[in-house]
Amino acid sequence: MPHQVRPGTKIDDFLVGEQIHSGAMSNIFEVTRPGDSTKMIMKAPRVGRGEPTEGVIGIQTEGVIAPALCGPHAPRCIAVGDLAKKPYVVLEWIAGIGLEEILEQGSLPAVEVARIGAAIGDALHSLHQQEVIHLDLKPANVILKADGTATLIDFGFAHHARYPDLLSEETRWRAGSAAYVSPEQLLGTREDPRSDLFSLGVVLYEMATGYLPFGEPDTNVRNRFWLDPVPPKVRSQDVPPWLQEIILRCLEPRAALRYQSAKVVAFDLRNPEQVVLTSRATKSQQAALFQQVRRFWKAHRELARRSFSPAVQLSHSPIVMVAVDTLHMDDERHEAIRSATAQMLSFKAEFRLICVSVIPLAPVLEGPVPAETASGRHLEHLARLRRWVEPLGLSAQQLSLHAIESSDAAETLLELARLNNVDLIVLGAPGPTQPGKSWWRSVASTVTASAQCSVHVVRVPGRRDARPLNREPPIHGS
Repeated sequence: MPHQVRPGTKIDDFLVGEQIHSGAMSNIFEVTRPGDSTKMIMKAPRVGRGEPTEGVIGIQTEGVIAPALCGPHAPRCIAVGDLAKKPYVVLEWIAGIGLEEILEQGSLPAVEVARIGAAIGDALHSLHQQEVIHLDLKPANVILKADGTATLIDFGFAHHARYPDLLSEETRWRAGSAAYVSPEQLLGTREDPRSDLFSLGVVLYEMATGYLPFGEPDTNVRNRFWLDPVPPKVRSQDVPPWLQEIILRCLEPRAALRYQSAKVVAFDLRNPEQVVLTSRATKSQQAALFQQVRRFWKAHRELARRSFSPAVQLSHSPIVMVAVDTLHMDDERHEAIRSATAQMLSFKAEFRLICVSVIPLAPVLEGPVPAETASGRHLEHLARLRRWVEPLGLSAQQLSLHAIESSDAAETLLELARLNNVDLIVLGAPGPTQPGKSWWRSVASTVTASAQCSVHVVRVPGRRDARPLNREPPIHGS
């Protein structure tokens, strides 16, 4: 099991200092390294009893996207940790004040809302130009610097058009923070930069009024499909018509009715006299109930069609998914499956490999050590996947790793392949003389019969297995 990040420990070249933040999914520490005066932070997922496995996926995602970003609107990535030892991301420290801290004092004057909002719009435009969508824009992820520019942080939910999308490739977590998430994110669409503009509208509303337009949702996050937010000027008489126009346009549930570019939002915020006013600007009450219901159904139908339609492919690069049994790393089929995968990949210069392990559901009662917790098990199986795939020599941009808890391995593999338009599935199956592995034979046969793509089944016939495939071995000391 990878060791924990604690103050005073040394991880690779970095000496871990004080813990400066403890988030829901990760912890942040000050770090230093010899001969480097750069002020740095290290983000590491929370691992242990009761900790969510999303933290590990978020660090994986940020470890892929952060190194690809440049410019003043995102932190410089300094190092990414080895998953098999300890997953972490080291980033430069951004000097400035967080927008969340500013809003603790209450709402802001319109001129300040416009100034800060334009700076956020500039930052989003920079990301979108680099083919990145943030998908978790909120005050806690905005740092305002002394020069008036904004830096966006925390790319654990982000999407890059050309890199593996760990969150969309699994079926569990697709949205960002509930109060700020866009309608299309709730239906699993992560490829539309206009989602960030919806979140920007929520942030502008909060800055201008001190309220959130949809409240602080817990289970009712879908209210933004139909709920017509209270017009900002009803919340605060100091909101001018041009600012209400911008905010409500960003908050349109249908992406086609929103602003289409972050740079245009920034321009309008800097040039309020040029904002074209519509009925949004003078709106003084919420829509009637029947109008809101009609609005819900219209938006829902449009988003549902887009959510369940095949994804648009950016290139002709094939997507290959390989199923790896990380419960039994001594299984004799591993080398054969790896060789078959390498052979399949050798035919294309550009490809994406989804490497997946389906593991049993975690026990309801977690143990006292990380290896006996859901997050610890998840991290260990990701490390096993990393070791399995290392001989293939793939770059981070070609590869994504997934350890998915499920009681139905075949259905999980089929759904993952369907969601991601997989072109080929590679998986192992026992030979006729291996009755101890009949469970995997049924998985292979179900996937082969039901998959919407080609399936390559790998067998090692004529040998006896060292262990029946009916229980998970202990992870301790792996």
